[in-house]
Formats: sequence, structure tokens, C-alpha cells
Amino acid sequence: MLFKSYPFIFFYFPIVLIGFFLIGRRDIRAAAGFLALASLFFYGWWSVKALPLLVGSICFNYWAGLRLTPGEGRTDRQRKRMLVLALTLNLGVLAVFKYANFFVSNVNFGLSEAGLSPLPLLHVALPIGISFYTFTQIAFLVDCWQGKVHERSFGLYVLFVTYFPHLIAGPVLHHAQMMPQFAHPATYRMDAEKITRGLAIFVFGLAKKLLIGDPMGQYADLMFNGVHHGVEPSLYTAWFGVLAYTLQIYFDFSGYSDMAVGLSLCLGVRLPLNFNSPYKSTNIIEFWRRWHISLSTFLRDYLYVPLGGNRKGPARRYLNLFLTMLLGGLWHGAAWTFVIWGALHGAFLMVNHLWNAKVRRQRPAGRVARVLGWLLTFLCVMVAWVVFRAESVPAALAIYKGMLGFHGAPLAAFSEFTPPYRKPEFFHTMLLGLVICLALPPTITLERWVPQPKAVAGRAYLATASISLQAFFMVLLLGVCVSKLGSYSPFLYFQF
Repeated sequence: MLFKSYPFIFFYFPIVLIGFFLIGRRDIRAAAGFLALASLFFYGWWSVKALPLLVGSICFNYWAGLRLTPGEGRTDRQRKRMLVLALTLNLGVLAVFKYANFFVSNVNFGLSEAGLSPLPLLHVALPIGISFYTFTQIAFLVDCWQGKVHERSFGLYVLFVTYFPHLIAGPVLHHAQMMPQFAHPATYRMDAEKITRGLAIFVFGLAKKLLIGDPMGQYADLMFNGVHHGVEPSLYTAWFGVLAYTLQIYFDFSGYSDMAVGLSLCLGVRLPLNFNSPYKSTNIIEFWRRWHISLSTFLRDYLYVPLGGNRKGPARRYLNLFLTMLLGGLWHGAAWTFVIWGALHGAFLMVNHLWNAKVRRQRPAGRVARVLGWLLTFLCVMVAWVVFRAESVPAALAIYKGMLGFHGAPLAAFSEFTPPYRKPEFFHTMLLGLVICLALPPTITLERWVPQPKAVAGRAYLATASISLQAFFMVLLLGVCVSKLGSYSPFLYFQF
């Protein structure tokens, strides 16, 4: 079930919202259980076959978490053994479903070079969201071992892991961010202001996905799929195709994040900020503080810091940065293209830190330097997106050659393709997307930049006009979005 589907918008979410608050008026534990069951139904809508794996993962990790908590007669050595066992099982399951065929394919390549028979591939489907709920529970296990977890409610833990706004594509949640909210009685009381703001954020996110992300995706797919089938992109086609994908993944992921935040806010729960205008960044370090914030935080706290962080000298720090981003790239998918993407960002971060240490030395950057820094950062991000999106390394190389003009430079973009694809609407949508992601604040700060009734207190007619205007605009925008529903356009991060 997609957030951008008729069943979700008109049936599932209204029923869950009303049922949650009706039950919450009588019994908050029952309401939490209802929301957990509704979240399992949401996941099962995708694949009932993948549901037992999710439930089994939850039961095992809850049991392991209880035994990792300090006290109750267990020694530190026993707890450490349990932590190693639990982490090994979680990563092992993830490796089997996500990376087994990648590993076997690479082994088979070596065997074929040696003239030996290949190994059979494991034909297992990748359960949707497995990376997100696995990382969420790994963080929980480590925090249990460190004595940071004190909640013992199995029902709230199930809700924490399965909570449907984040379950499929993040953010990667931390128990300290969510468990107290699920335990607080105020969460189960309907708040009209939160619902209104949450619906507005949801509609904005839906519009980002349907009105900008999907149209940009059509042109990005045109170029990338064409290269996969042997088309050599010219200079302008390559650059506009890569820019289209740069905007597609921004508005796809940003739109999903906004929808998740908005839906959760309607239920009285605040999700952590996961997306904060990353294309405004003036360096790569800042970019990774703004893009997929929950994953960046996870990689920092549970990979970079355990590797030694910056505590073992500059050389080790740069190596740790590179390894962290390399594994972060592999997390996104079982392909060498993702590994190279992670390596590129690891190299960018190393150069950025080296520049700060040896050249800039904490001196404040001037306006010209910030503009040049933004331009260089944006270009580096675009260049890296090529290998992230490309079907293969050779396809990525063909696009890079096109960006350098090796395949010619006709004046018309997409001249290699049929005329219907060379429409002015493409450039209008691209320009609108650039304005939104470079000039406007994040949607999550909606209450700061959309006039609120309190701002016109004392003048009832102004308050009424403000509310009416906002409501009319939201209904109009929702109507435009609903008219676009029905086409196949899954969220990009669902595959990760």
C-alpha cells in the first residue's frame, strides 16, 4: 500500500486515525496495540510472505534486548556474547536476503574466468523495508547493551519497530525518540491543530512526489534507460538527464519524508527530522548533515565511532570516514555501482576535512567562497548520482563520457529521443524544482512560514480569512494530486 494511493488516502488512514483516537479515549495500551496491528496490516498489504520474517525479527530482538540490559545476574561477558550473537543474526539475515546473490554473482565471475562451473543463485525476494527495520533494531540492541533502554513493554516495542509512517523507507528510528511518545497519554488525545498541520505537510509531500518528482523521473528514466539499451547521450542530454534524476530523488525522498512526518503528526507523534534542504549545502560535510539525517546519524554513532572516529589520528580518521561511506553505499544496494557511490562520497568527505584542516583552518568563508562551495558541492553530488542510478558501471561510464562531450553536443537536449519528450513543460518543472529545493525552507518547518491564526489574534475576520485561504489552497493542491494518482511510480528508497 502506497501513501500515494486511493486505498491509503481514502480508506486505510482515515480508519486508522479515527480508530486510534476512539480507542485511546478509553485505553491507551489498547490504542497502541491497535496501531501496531494496523502497521502490521500495512506491511502485510505489500507481502504476506514477508510478514513472518518481520514478526520473527521483532520477537528475537525484543528477547535479546532484555538479556542485554545490565543487571539481573548477567555478567558483562555474557551480555557481550549475546550482543555479538544478536548482531550476527541480524546482519546475517540481512546479508542472505540482500547480498547473497551479489556475492554469488561475483564468485561465479571468478569461477567462469577459471573455467569452473558457476554456483546456483539464491532466488529469494528482498523483503521491503528490511534494511530500515534491521538497522532500527540494531541500534536498539546496542543501546540495551549500553544500559540506555529502560522500557519493557513488548506492545510498545512492536509499535516502535512497525510504526507504519516510517516502516517502509525510514527514517531509521531511535528508541529514545519514539518510546516516550508512545507511552505518553497526551499522544492518544486528538489535537485538531496537529491534525491540520499534519495533513498540510502530507499534502505538500504528496505534491512534491507527484507533481515534481515523478515528471523528473520520466526524463531521468528516458536517459538512463536509453543508455542501458545502447544509446550514447550527447552533452546536453547527459547533463539534463542527470539533473532530472538529481531532482527526482530529492523530491521523491523529500516527499516521502514529508508524508511520513505529516501522517505521524496527525497521530500525535513527531518523527525526527530526516531531510533538511540538502541541496543548499556549501560542502559535502554539510550535505551529509542534511541528507537522510537518520541514516547519517546511525552510521556515525554505530559505525564511524566504533571504528575509532577521529580519536586515533588524522590518517585513521580519513580511513574511518572512507570505510563508513563505503559501507553506507553498500547498504543502499547489492551492486558495485552503490559501492562506487559510497567510495566517491567517502573521498569527497576526506578532501573536505583535509581542506578544512590544512587550508581553511576554521576561518569563516566569505560570500563568494560560499557560492563557489555550493556550486562545487552540487556538482559533486550530481556526478555521484550518476553511478547511484546507472544500471551498471559501463552505463555510468557512458553517461560520464556524454557529460564530457565525447558523444557530441547538439543544441537540443534529448535530441536522441522522439520529439514528444522535448517539451517545454520539462524545463518549467525543472526550474520550479530548483527554486523549491534551493530557495524555500523545508516543509517540516511549515508552521514557521505559513501564516497561523495566532499571528492575527484580535482580528477575527483576518484569522478566519487566513484559515479559509489555507484550507482552500490545501484542498485545491490535494485535488490536483488526486488527479495524478493511479500511475505506477514507487518511491525510490523502497528498494533500499
